[in-house]
Amino acid sequence: MDGLREVAASFVVPGPAGVAIRDRLKRLTVRDVEVLRLVGGHLGSLASADLRARCAAGPGHDSEAWAERKRTLTCGSSSRWAGSITKSTHDQWGLARRGQAAHIQKLQAGIAAVRHRLSLPIGAKGSKRAPGGYRSRSEWHAKSRRLRVLEDRLERERADWQGGHVRVVRGGKRLLATRHHLDTAQLTEEAWRRRWEAARRFLQADGESGKRYGNETIRVSPDGQVSIRLPAPLAHLANAPHGRYVLTARVAFAHRGEQWRDRVQANRAVAYRIQEDVERDRWYLTASWTIPPARTVPLSCVRAGGLVGVDMNADHLAAWRLDTHGNPVGEPRRFGYDLSGTAAHRDAQVRHALIRLLHWARRQGLAIAIEDLDFTAETSREKHGRRKHFRHLISGMPVARLRARLVSMAAELGIPLVAVDPAYTSLWGAQHWQKPLTSTQRKTTRHEAAAVAIGRRALGHPIRRRTTPPRTHQSDGYGHRTVQTGPAVSGREGPRPRIPGPRTRSVPPDAERTRATRTSKTVRDVRSDQPWVQDPLLLTE
Repeated sequence: MDGLREVAASFVVPGPAGVAIRDRLKRLTVRDVEVLRLVGGHLGSLASADLRARCAAGPGHDSEAWAERKRTLTCGSSSRWAGSITKSTHDQWGLARRGQAAHIQKLQAGIAAVRHRLSLPIGAKGSKRAPGGYRSRSEWHAKSRRLRVLEDRLERERADWQGGHVRVVRGGKRLLATRHHLDTAQLTEEAWRRRWEAARRFLQADGESGKRYGNETIRVSPDGQVSIRLPAPLAHLANAPHGRYVLTARVAFAHRGEQWRDRVQANRAVAYRIQEDVERDRWYLTASWTIPPARTVPLSCVRAGGLVGVDMNADHLAAWRLDTHGNPVGEPRRFGYDLSGTAAHRDAQVRHALIRLLHWARRQGLAIAIEDLDFTAETSREKHGRRKHFRHLISGMPVARLRARLVSMAAELGIPLVAVDPAYTSLWGAQHWQKPLTSTQRKTTRHEAAAVAIGRRALGHPIRRRTTPPRTHQSDGYGHRTVQTGPAVSGREGPRPRIPGPRTRSVPPDAERTRATRTSKTVRDVRSDQPWVQDPLLLTE
């Protein structure tokens, strides 16, 4: 098995580092809505100007430039509002910078794929690891022109990267492009304008420990009263002392409400964000705070009682329980979800599937092993060519969202997660486990076999099984099988090491001296003389 890439070690996934909860601001008056829009619009204009200054500074931005930006904003708002705005714009610039680097990597991967396919003869067949040549001369010509387009784009992106230029749109590039396609989006200009203004408002404030209720700018009392510190130009709108405006709405967080109340009563930092949902005509308040990282369980303890291997697919999660020795136990489970429809529907489907999986794992008292998937380099159309359905299938898999949801929900239930390298799990699972696990009463799918492979890798066992040679080859007349894994090294998935010396069953020179102490041939363990014999597969009902 030459050419196999190195398999990364499995690890226990750390828990989430923060918490965010949300509640609706109900029964707001017309005056409250007017004040929120005025404050958000004023601070949003300051945030836009600060983002422009941050982008102009580029990678050479330092602490002195940051302090100068904050002093400029303080005149039109307050010191705390200025701190929140500068931090938000700096994070936005950093996100755009990381996205620019990812775009450059994607362009490089696309250029490499096109160059490889152009170098092959027309109609050349590909392999499992590399695509083949183009099907026709016309397609080859079109792709050669596309190669020049990709190279020009890469040159521009590299120039922007070296110059420190990024392109950021406050409110979102997609919403900005919708302005030119209102008929397709079924929106009027007025409705689009309301969404655009709501997306560009700035109504968020970082917390500060030691201050009253953990936040001086947007303060929420333990009984749910919300008050805002107005910027200096809007101080005349205050209805409470010290330039504050108190909303008539009260909040009562249903999720983690006790934890939030304990924090604000202890004056610990809590960050708040107020936003408007234009489609539903509602206002929401989001509270967030950091939590100390949970102490992860050692991998040896997680493996002690076995675990549940999970294979993620486009429409379901395939799970199978494995014991400590890596043998499948019981029947496989399938947790389906439907990723069609709106984003809210897809998110609800993912949550529903995950909570069923976690509840089943908690009843079993086991950890969960899942692949550390990343499809950023797999969605390029240059790599998969005309396989549009396959590209759409990969792009539609909610890998990042499912990972984030699973980490947070598993931490709530106290279920450890083990991330494994996804290399060859589907291939070796189907090759070595699908057929042995199939019977007249159960037809094992490829995804269920992949779940077994994932679980075995998380447990430190090799995925590939040591298969028995044909009857005529059991004297090793043709040499040992390279598919057999080395029994001496735990978790080894490469070729068996070469054992020096003759591989025959000839009698050693000192056989007469040791024959009396040897076990009779009729009762000896055949595994001591036949290294290729496979232990019977353990199946527990």
